[in-house]
Amino acid sequence: MNKQSLAEAVNQKIGGTKAAAEQAVDTVVDSIVSTLKSGGEVSIAGLGIFSTKQRAARSARNPRTGATIQVAAMRVPKFRPAKALKDAVK
Repeated sequence: MNKQSLAEAVNQKIGGTKAAAEQAVDTVVDSIVSTLKSGGEVSIAGLGIFSTKQRAARSARNPRTGATIQVAAMRVPKFRPAKALKDAVK
């Protein structure tokens, strides 16, 4: 499922126009991204928790040349699924 098919599912469920459904999906995604950018976390009941995690700086190896390079520290997104989601997927 991609963003377009998710918007179609929303449109079928709530009705209205397809553009309004696409705007609703875009608003949800943009809200999650902006909250994660600011360092917050998003908790959606039954789905899970979106958050960010700090990854430490490290040295890695370029597989093509074998040279060692330094990878800078960065924040990466993290998702912890809710128990309801885990049970539904089993």
